[in-house]
Amino acid sequence: MNNGNKQVWLVLAHAFNMDGRAASQAITDKIPHFLNLGIEPIVVSGALGTKDKIVEHHQVLPALPVALRFDLRHYLRLRISSRILYRIVMLAISLALLPFYIIEKIFIRIETSWSWAITAYFCCLRILRTRKPDVIYSAGGAYAAHLTAYWLKLRFGLPWVAEIYDPMIFEGQTTNKMRIRFSTWLEGKICKHADVAVWFTEEALARAKARHPELGERGHCIIPGGNAPEFTRTPYRRGKHLVIGYFGSLAKTRNLEIFMQGLRKFIDANPQRAEQTRLHIYGGGVDSISARALREFPYPSMIEQFGRIETDPKTGESGRDQVLKRMNAADCLLLLHGTVPFCEQYFPSKMYEYLWTQRPILALVWRNPQMERILRELGHWAVPADDVDSIASALEELYARWIKDDLADSGKASPYTVESSTRQIFALANAIKRPAVR
Repeated sequence: MNNGNKQVWLVLAHAFNMDGRAASQAITDKIPHFLNLGIEPIVVSGALGTKDKIVEHHQVLPALPVALRFDLRHYLRLRISSRILYRIVMLAISLALLPFYIIEKIFIRIETSWSWAITAYFCCLRILRTRKPDVIYSAGGAYAAHLTAYWLKLRFGLPWVAEIYDPMIFEGQTTNKMRIRFSTWLEGKICKHADVAVWFTEEALARAKARHPELGERGHCIIPGGNAPEFTRTPYRRGKHLVIGYFGSLAKTRNLEIFMQGLRKFIDANPQRAEQTRLHIYGGGVDSISARALREFPYPSMIEQFGRIETDPKTGESGRDQVLKRMNAADCLLLLHGTVPFCEQYFPSKMYEYLWTQRPILALVWRNPQMERILRELGHWAVPADDVDSIASALEELYARWIKDDLADSGKASPYTVESSTRQIFALANAIKRPAVR
């Protein structure tokens, strides 16, 4: 122990304090709960987010040019207000890095941010000169945090808790053999050396255990959950439109195409519904598949795109809080899972925020029984992500309930909370058998 009854945890996470970034939320949201549990976190992260004002926070840039260029783009965008000056600076940096960038791209074709592990490791060595952490806790997302933790574990033998956000290995993830070998190697090191290894889904844990039986009882599934909104929830009131809200990113592997086909079938059954129904889309850019589906949809007046909601400079209200309020006002929340093998081992992080709103959810789920079970147990719709008829039928049920003004808040608080998941991790860390002499 350090500082009386407090435990000191060395927290490694490439993404931290980044408004709206799912990988950041998964670790940043745990910090207040760590503090409540008597943990003193020392955070080592990338430089993409804002510097934390409450806990000791070290921000470091990657060691090699591919990740360095990526991180600097975000780092400088936050600090250079002039768009022209930003472009000039980035051009100069890109030209200076170009020869080394090309070499790395040719010879080290693994995860973009991997070289952050090098600078993070040396930063941790400086911290360890004056502090003796009770636990090394790596969180990601990016594999670099786990790589750093593995190196520290080998050198110092400290208890290591690894929280793996996304499965490291899955069918069709890439054709890059070097990246596959690296992912396989790192997953093996985690399964062999981590004292506690946590995955977010039962299937991801089961497959990791099948690949690495030595993991044994040190592997766990803990659903990360979401924090309760910090605003007062406004009771639901039906408006003149049935508003279906989609919040989050869109990509070729998670797009609106099948949903729009189901929506069209629902409207074609009674075209009057086009006047009563609206699809509100929030988030970053629209992928090419979704863009085509929206463009070809024969009822364009039904669709409203709001883009990404940023922090309000006048009120200081974060983009995330604004989005949560808009979720709270929607008649139904659309949750897209995707239609690729990765989804069998993955939950969209947006699901936890949706659950907190207590609004009805229509989820398009791909071959993930655990996700279907969670949603249905809480009274939501979970339909196969590739089944147009099932989507149209769910919309029929939703519309019928809206007509009857029967879409009130569920009144069911989400059991999947950040506090709960943090307490589970804390309990597992405390159960690690420490060496007799440290």
